[in-house]
Amino acid sequence: MIRVGAAATVLRAGARMSLSEPELLGLAGLVRPGAVCFDVGAAYGMYTYPLARLAGPAGQVHSFEPLPVPYRILEAGWRVSGARNVRVTNAALGSSTGYQRLRLPYRWGLPIHGWAHLQEGLKRPGRFAAARTLEVPVYTVDRVCELREISRVDFIKLDVEGYEAEVLKGAEWTIEQHRPALLLEIEDRHLGKYGRTSAEVADSLIERGYRMHVWRGRRWTRTDLITTRRRNYLFTAAP
Repeated sequence: MIRVGAAATVLRAGARMSLSEPELLGLAGLVRPGAVCFDVGAAYGMYTYPLARLAGPAGQVHSFEPLPVPYRILEAGWRVSGARNVRVTNAALGSSTGYQRLRLPYRWGLPIHGWAHLQEGLKRPGRFAAARTLEVPVYTVDRVCELREISRVDFIKLDVEGYEAEVLKGAEWTIEQHRPALLLEIEDRHLGKYGRTSAEVADSLIERGYRMHVWRGRRWTRTDLITTRRRNYLFTAAP
């Protein structure tokens, strides 16, 4: 776990200098040793390694990334880090299992991995006309928990370019049974591709007894407002 700790330290330092997402600094108050975490839309592992360090040898981190290139980098980093408490999977998560088409936009001949999105339920095309279409496996959080015999889930980070509502739908049983903390990217510019709004996603969780927070001034602060100035929102189950 020494190399995992080193990677996590670098990412936290980056968060302090605004080089990585500042919410990384707030994970320590959410993830304890032995925790079971999901990193959905893991990309290169920005959240995977800090979560692995916090969960420790007794915990688990299940990381999902459907794009081939980010996944290969994630897998390589996982092997180098020796993070035995991490399981990486080359797949997307959604509301049902199977295979779906994923749209990978291109600009100036280069792939824009951060804008890739599943095509199922798409109401309007993404920002860039040029794109490559890939077929990727899709699971649900609930099905993964069943297949892997996961008996608890403590934390889920979710960044899927507007597909958040579908992933939450596929995690309904897990959310009701385990009440994990949920860190979601919520932006209307992405949600709008699927005919969703940020208010709709937030309200669906608040109706389930969750409270919404933002990372502000080195602490989590309660909020009822989603703004364009922030991307990530934390939802915790009300006591």
